[in-house]
Amino acid sequence: MNALHDTLHRYVDDGTVPGAVGLVARDDDVEVVTVGSVDFDGTAPMARDTLFRIASITKPITAAAVLILVEEGRLALDAPVEEWLPELAKPSVVRTPDAPVGDVVPAIRPVTVEDLLSSRTGWGFPADFSLPAVQSLFTVQKDGRALQDWPDADTWLSLLAQVPMLHQPSDGWLYGTSSDLQGILVARASGRTLPDFLAERIFEPLGMQDTAFAVPESKRHRFTSFYTPVPDGPPELTDAPDGLWSRVPRFHSGGGGLVSTADDWLAFGRMLLNAGEGNGHRLLTPTSVSRMTTNHLSAEQRADVTLFLEGQGWGYGGQVDVTPADPWNVPGRYGWVGGTGTTAHIVPTTGTIAILLTQVGMTNPSPTPLMRDFWRSVAERRSAQ
Repeated sequence: MNALHDTLHRYVDDGTVPGAVGLVARDDDVEVVTVGSVDFDGTAPMARDTLFRIASITKPITAAAVLILVEEGRLALDAPVEEWLPELAKPSVVRTPDAPVGDVVPAIRPVTVEDLLSSRTGWGFPADFSLPAVQSLFTVQKDGRALQDWPDADTWLSLLAQVPMLHQPSDGWLYGTSSDLQGILVARASGRTLPDFLAERIFEPLGMQDTAFAVPESKRHRFTSFYTPVPDGPPELTDAPDGLWSRVPRFHSGGGGLVSTADDWLAFGRMLLNAGEGNGHRLLTPTSVSRMTTNHLSAEQRADVTLFLEGQGWGYGGQVDVTPADPWNVPGRYGWVGGTGTTAHIVPTTGTIAILLTQVGMTNPSPTPLMRDFWRSVAERRSAQ
């Protein structure tokens, strides 16, 4: 792991991040590298159990929660979501992607549960953020790293229903919105809040004892500060351990609301690699895990969203590699990145899990040089074994 340590330490030394945790696991062999500090002030060294805002690597966990309800018969993949989300019963779609938001046609069919899982609802972000419908969406789908500014889920959903879809259901992949819709769907279909459902059905069975929507005071000494990059200057402090994540927000974001540790996400990743069973509990069937970690996008759909997926595919809640474009793109590799500087992936063909947690946010959808160098180190280590 010397190469990985040197890679992460280089980004600490040049001031890109105050610290990082890198974890690479294969079967029972788990190696962890910790470098730097929990903040730029150096108040505490980075540790294996340090807590991070994991942002969008929340998405696979939310997708798993939806599939639990599908297996129980409370949801069906082909069922219209309007049964549980009546606000979305009659969506409109802009006539063309660049049409004004008032130039709309009705959706040709209802949005289904599978549309939500595969992020093909018609709501979300494409490569072109300037489109009128996308600008309208920005007024509702705000920065998920500041969830305290969001309204409650019912209000948010009512606002989203007023935004026209960018395309017809299932016609294309769009980023972000579908995962937050999944979180609301889980809550309404289960009759539980999303925090309660995830805690009872995923976190507790898997032993993910530090994963939650807020950090209690007793754990804040392990919680990082969060920073935003600044052009031509050091990253600026955006949130402290006793800040936004000291309380559960009104909106429980299935797209990016969790705080977690490397070992907690490792437990989730192991469950996926083990066909739905982890820590002595079966959470999902092998069929559900297979659907979750299999690409559902056509080549044309993948080509339309290279800003986010860089030519790769999408399963349920995470990217699925389909081409070996870079050394780390192993076909079947599943996972995602978080806008707070986090990544988590599984490679079913090798049984590998790779997790990187940092506390400096991304400035655009493209993975950062630190992320790419981490993945490269993991790939080189894998090829050397």
